[in-house]
Amino acid sequence: MFQRLREDINSVFDRDPAARNFLEVLTNYPGLHALLLHRCGHWLWKKNLKWLARTLSTFSRWLTGIEIHPGATIGRRFFIDHGMGVVIGETALVGDNVTLYQGVTLGGTSWSKGKRHPTLGDGVIVGAGAKILGPFMVGAGAKIGSNAVVTKEVPPGATVVGIPGKIVKRADPDEEEALDVDPARREAICQKFGFDAYGVSQDMPDPVARSMQAMLDHMHAVDERIERMCSTLRKLDDNYRDGQLPALRDEDFADILDENDTGCPGVGKRSATPPSAKQETGQEAEQETLPPGNG
Repeated sequence: MFQRLREDINSVFDRDPAARNFLEVLTNYPGLHALLLHRCGHWLWKKNLKWLARTLSTFSRWLTGIEIHPGATIGRRFFIDHGMGVVIGETALVGDNVTLYQGVTLGGTSWSKGKRHPTLGDGVIVGAGAKILGPFMVGAGAKIGSNAVVTKEVPPGATVVGIPGKIVKRADPDEEEALDVDPARREAICQKFGFDAYGVSQDMPDPVARSMQAMLDHMHAVDERIERMCSTLRKLDDNYRDGQLPALRDEDFADILDENDTGCPGVGKRSATPPSAKQETGQEAEQETLPPGNG
């Protein structure tokens, strides 16, 4: 028992730079107090002394602000930093070397009996205010960002942020298909379209920025394919030349614009000519057709 206690205290020194000495940790760390009381309550729970176990859990919540159901299974070197507002459900399973910060909830989404709460693998870190809800697995070494809401399984070594939780980093990025993209060309396209990844670097775990970057990479690939097509056309036809498309003039679409304005084909504002103008036009035409006088 004393060996386990020393192990729990040493885990505090490993993960909290504010810890100064053994006595301070033992007397002033509510996360450690909640863990010790939970171990006693869990032992009573397994001995079928459930009321006494729940009473001890309630006393622990009143003392520390941390609620751990006595039925939950907690691994070794478990550390709750600050701790206020942490809730761990009855069927939760927590591995070794797990770290939780304040406001974390390991909860369920069902009222049915059986497994309702998540399972955390070894070395998982859960940020302040995060909610992990449901009977799924959070893989070993995963990191859950502050205030994230996770309702789906998380692979080992992944980083999850947002509401709902999205995986922004994986342990094995090589599994994803790598595009053959010239970095200089990518940067040129970014400059052309004025894209600056919302003011963050490409290494920042921003799913929106990564999506925009993927769209730019696709445009880059399409641009290169069009250039290859043009190069092939030049090889097949010596008369083929690169050129720009002719400019569109309003005069070329005057009749169409008139029809859109009036809704009647052939009767447009621009094509309609006042009667007086028609008469003048007719008189001018007659004068032009008359032969010149002898004067």
